[in-house]
Amino acid sequence: MEAPAPLGRKTLQESPSFFKALGPGLVTGAADDDPSGIATYSQVGAQFGYTLGWTMLFTYPLMTAVQGLSAGIGAVSGKGLAKNLKLHYHRRLAYGAMALLFTANFINIGADLAAMGAALRLLVGGPEVAYALMFGILCAMIQVFVPYAAYVSILKWLTLSLFAYVAVVLVVGVPWGEALGGIVMPTFEFSGDHFTAFVAILGTTISPYLFFWQAGEEVEELRRRKLARLRRNPEMAEPELGRIRMDTLVGMGVSNLVALCIIVAAAATLHVNGVDKIETSAQAAEALKPVAGEFAFAVFAAGIIGTGLLAVPVLAGSAAYAVAESFGWPEGLDKKLKEAKAFYATIVVATLGSIAVTMLGIDPVRALFWSAVVNGVLAAPIIVLMVMMARNPAIMGELKAPRWMVFISGFTALVMSLSTIGMLLF
Repeated sequence: MEAPAPLGRKTLQESPSFFKALGPGLVTGAADDDPSGIATYSQVGAQFGYTLGWTMLFTYPLMTAVQGLSAGIGAVSGKGLAKNLKLHYHRRLAYGAMALLFTANFINIGADLAAMGAALRLLVGGPEVAYALMFGILCAMIQVFVPYAAYVSILKWLTLSLFAYVAVVLVVGVPWGEALGGIVMPTFEFSGDHFTAFVAILGTTISPYLFFWQAGEEVEELRRRKLARLRRNPEMAEPELGRIRMDTLVGMGVSNLVALCIIVAAAATLHVNGVDKIETSAQAAEALKPVAGEFAFAVFAAGIIGTGLLAVPVLAGSAAYAVAESFGWPEGLDKKLKEAKAFYATIVVATLGSIAVTMLGIDPVRALFWSAVVNGVLAAPIIVLMVMMARNPAIMGELKAPRWMVFISGFTALVMSLSTIGMLLF
């Protein structure tokens, strides 16, 4: 976003420290590695070994630009994506995006909760569905009853669970020469399997729910710090946009580092032992046991639970933002329950209602993998709409998104569209 140049000393002193600046971007990046992402990256590593490791380097600038775009729209306009769509474009666009997002998130939450229940069953035994319901109730209660400042702090601490997968890589004995070859030397086959895997990777790294979540959270940050939207507070534009930029760069970097660790761990254990297909929600963790030991198995399974506790509230929250903004309801996690009843009701319905997904006998990992594919298909048109919003002076004023960010975001939409076409053709 293009920010005004001069800044007074007071403005600079009010800029948050590095740790405090890490908020919506860090949480968004961490939530990107939810059980859906873990399943996708595990499947990619098991099926293709190290050969698709390069996709983590390729997607980093793409997801950083797109998430920066959504965050900037929220911070500059003071409104979420769905509300901007409704106010400045046709309300049917807002309703359509909201309906697609809610449906995709509903399925994704149910699959995530099922994966978390299966992971806990592996660790301690017991009823998988009951565990999934327990996690769903916990996630819903935290969002509804925990004050916003404490809630954000909880999400930040939960990002530490991602490093479980870094620990796994350190103990499984990776042939780093071969692994680095797959990371820095792009290889790709024009086949249905490769295109499907690539669309799933794009869909789980660049997911529509993350756009709506980060835009909404930037609006929350302005409220929490008692700041006006940036287009009405130009003296704060440069430090705030700088905070968003750093937060997003770090958050997406952590996300892709962890994703790469999962691919490498699966390639070093499952692929080399002939396991090229993940059949159940627990196999990605369970298959590590005979080749990497109890520690790697336990850490991997525990990581599924930790990342799920982080991601499910983000999925439900992004759906609630989209629904509330589309219908003009009061919204925001900083509001009390009595002030935004419909917003919190949407969170509860999206979270607890999705438990039905776990009772339909659908294999959670396949549901997770294909939900990533669906996200990959839906993301492209939403990115195009965000590009339109980010360059619209009625929304952004003088703080329109810079051309480089628009170019990379447009390129991202093009890559995702062509990948989807390739998946359908091959």
